[in-house]
Amino acid sequence: MTSKKIFNWGVIGPGKIAHKFVKDLLTLPNARLHGVASRSLDRAQEFANQYNAPHAYGSYEDLVSCPELDIVYIATPHSEHCKNTLLFLNNKIPVLCEKPMGINSLEVQQMVTTARNQQTYLMEALWTRFLPAIQKIITLINEGQIGEVLTVKADFGFQATFDPKSRLFNPELAGGALLDIGIYPAFLATLILGKPNRVKAMAFTGSTGVDESNAMLFEYPAGKMAILSSTILHESPTVAEIYGTKGKIIIPSRWHEAKSFILTNTKGEERSFAFDYPQVGYQAEAAAVMEDLSNDKQENSFWSLEDTLNLSALLDQIKANFSNS
Repeated sequence: MTSKKIFNWGVIGPGKIAHKFVKDLLTLPNARLHGVASRSLDRAQEFANQYNAPHAYGSYEDLVSCPELDIVYIATPHSEHCKNTLLFLNNKIPVLCEKPMGINSLEVQQMVTTARNQQTYLMEALWTRFLPAIQKIITLINEGQIGEVLTVKADFGFQATFDPKSRLFNPELAGGALLDIGIYPAFLATLILGKPNRVKAMAFTGSTGVDESNAMLFEYPAGKMAILSSTILHESPTVAEIYGTKGKIIIPSRWHEAKSFILTNTKGEERSFAFDYPQVGYQAEAAAVMEDLSNDKQENSFWSLEDTLNLSALLDQIKANFSNS
């Protein structure tokens, strides 16, 4: 019996999200952090030392030459995702790129086309799709447990410290609530209801020119709709509600990292579902990626490149609504 392959991961952009991801990644027995790259060698070395990675580099280009590298996780600001991803894809190195994969659908299309031309694995790190709770919710909906879904409501909000140079508020870094956190409610609506027939949206644009709060309405046939919002100005409930003809599913705060939910039928009978694991949840997407690579797949079936393309086009449509609001 052969042993399970150990995958050597590389990371570029060793910031807050990379720390969360790697802590979860290293709970998987077949994963190890192998190389870290930053524009600062000291920063890369510090991150590598913390997680016992043998290689640290002071440029992203140098990581391309890292020996025995199996896949790279890209955690740089949104504005750099496309350029960074293309660097590795063009060297036939598989990529897991943080969401949003690109700042618009043109970038995403370029990334997808390159991955397919290079026959190299690419996935957007929309980790919520892989959580056990979300998987179970989709199963229950497909089984008809709440009947036909008519309405999805979801929000995501937190109070960010204002810094015009930070990735959240700097337009040059593709800042704003929509791309950073509004992508989650938009994702959930499309996961459950599909592509909307019509999109309405409005936003509050702050002093730096990025959307700091937004509201979105997706319209579907037969009265179906999604009511969504995101903000970086204040805390919000960050709850998701899914209403069907035979019941509802409520995912408590913070729903995008769900470990539990409640299903209530029209008789008022409740069923609670809980998923117990100590990690945040990033390990689920990492495990899916390694399973794909083990099976020589070039994209994931749960969150495909077509899914990413469709979501990116929808985000473009929402942003176009902002400019007209």
